[in-house]
Amino acid sequence: MLKIYGHSSGKLCDGLTRREFLQIGALGMGGLALPQLLQAEDLAGIRNSHKAVIMIYLVGAPPHQDMFDIKEEAPAEIRGEFKSIPTNVPGIRICEHLPQLARIMDKLVPIRSVHGSPNGSHDSFICYTGRNWQNQPPGGWPAIGAVLSNFKGHYDKSVPPFVGLAPKAGHPPYGSPGHPGCLGPSHSAFRPSGPGRDDLTLNGIDAGRLGDRRALLTGFDNFRRDVDQSGLVAGLDTFQQRALGMLTSSKLAEALDLSREDPKVRERYGKGDPKNYGDGAPRNLEHFLLARRLVEAGARCVTLNFGRWDFHSNNFSEAKNTHLPLFDQGMASLVEDLYARGMGDDVAVVAWGEFGRTPKINAQAGRDHWPQVGCGLLAGGGMKTGQIIGATDRTGGEIAERPVHFGEVHATLYHQMGINPYSTQFTDLSGRPHSIVDASHPIMSELV
Repeated sequence: MLKIYGHSSGKLCDGLTRREFLQIGALGMGGLALPQLLQAEDLAGIRNSHKAVIMIYLVGAPPHQDMFDIKEEAPAEIRGEFKSIPTNVPGIRICEHLPQLARIMDKLVPIRSVHGSPNGSHDSFICYTGRNWQNQPPGGWPAIGAVLSNFKGHYDKSVPPFVGLAPKAGHPPYGSPGHPGCLGPSHSAFRPSGPGRDDLTLNGIDAGRLGDRRALLTGFDNFRRDVDQSGLVAGLDTFQQRALGMLTSSKLAEALDLSREDPKVRERYGKGDPKNYGDGAPRNLEHFLLARRLVEAGARCVTLNFGRWDFHSNNFSEAKNTHLPLFDQGMASLVEDLYARGMGDDVAVVAWGEFGRTPKINAQAGRDHWPQVGCGLLAGGGMKTGQIIGATDRTGGEIAERPVHFGEVHATLYHQMGINPYSTQFTDLSGRPHSIVDASHPIMSELV
């Protein structure tokens, strides 16, 4: 969080205690202050390229065979109600309720054979990490945003490298932006849609008063250096200045301010619904626009959570009336916008859920959990688009061609970001080294 607190204590004229003052910008991430977080990020190494990833978690697992893998020749109890339509790539057909995505299929890659969910339980973990949540190392596997924060660092010091747009959800994994795991809290997501939104303000402190605090803090540091015999304090000024710079820079606040966006662009994205859908996430189309604005401002990774696709009943009315049209509009607007702004080759977009849905429609007109196969949708990032990867059998229940593990997509995204996913390593809390992607999951040759 980027708040400067002003609790009354009588210690300083503006109500701050010296302890609160010396922790200007406390982020609330494991008790670390903003300067400490910035220092930890510097130790990880900073790169200057501005590749980025936007990951859209389709909360609760969407029905793959009702989106990108329509089975019109299957028996009625399997094929469902939806028809397929042609796209602008000959031979590729997708759901009739995704017409805007059909129009830009040359910029997309539907994957029809995603697998790797350990047991069909609801959790965003495998989407964000590419790994099984079972048998984790000490500290846990880190999400892709934390990995990019660690190994790529800030592109712009005033913009967090990892931003998560998910608000809290009734089922906590549905509201997760991805966790830092053993990389530690310095690489957690900044969450402007959650507890961080109110902390972008200076809480009644104008720039002049903040400047006075900067001078006072420098005085404290000079005094501490004088009495410190170890030299450990000597570098603190840099990180305090960066912390204050983050607070006083307008770049992050401007990126989050949609009133600065062209009204025609805002209209194209639409608003959707900002309220959580049940115990899931919002169907907030403005989050797609915020994601673009944030990567444009310098974020390395933005995650957003969309809807609640766990349609155990009324699968077709739910998908048709509440989710597919909004996802179609938001995703298509995002992809087109990235390309229009010259960012299509630098920003990769992936949208997926934690597993697929049962081939057979149940008695409540719904589809249940099906970890054997699901789907994903990729765009941009310099990848070879305009193709389908993978196929399922005639019922959509088993992979027939080219299985794609979640980890393979992660390996490919890291590769496109300029990070070798196998030789690049981090250590868990026991000191044991790990590659950022399991070596058994290769980079997808079809995409690079």
